[in-house]
Order: sequence, then structure tokens, then C-alpha cells
Amino acid sequence: MDILIKPILTEKATDESELRNSYTFIVSKDANKIQIKKAIEESYGVSVLKVRTMIYGAKSFTKYTKRGVQSSKIGPYKKALVKISEGDRIDFFANL
Repeated sequence: MDILIKPILTEKATDESELRNSYTFIVSKDANKIQIKKAIEESYGVSVLKVRTMIYGAKSFTKYTKRGVQSSKIGPYKKALVKISEGDRIDFFANL
């Protein structure tokens, strides 16, 4: 089971990482906080202090276009906010 799916690199998440030393990831829906902590410590070599998780439900969207009404759907996902210890940093752009 792949626990970490991808990091979230929005403006709000970047501010959190600079000011509060916490990073945001999209994780597997079945993963718990202990598994998320171990996966981040192994992947990035940092020590995790705290993990907070949120589950977002599915959303439906409707667009009114020239071709008519089009509907789309975004599936549910789980987001994890991970606070790491002072002095540790995660650099997502090092591998580019």
C-alpha cells in the first residue's frame, strides 16, 4: 500500500511550511496517523512531531457551456498536515 500520494504545493501550504514548519500531503484513505508518520520519516529523513488528518468528500460540478450542461465529479481524498521538528526541512524541488 502506497501511503504518500503527493505533496500539496499551494500558496497556503507553502506559507504553513515557512512559518510553522508543517507540510501538507495527500495520503491514502486507509492510512492512519502512525503509518503516515513512519512513511514521511522514511521518505524524507526528518523527525515528525505531530500529524493531523482530514477527509474530504466527493464534489460534483456543473458547467453551462455552448454545448449544453456538462457535469463532472472529483472523488474523495484524505489530506495530512505534518509538523516536523525545528531544524528539519523538506525540499520538494531538489529533485528537479
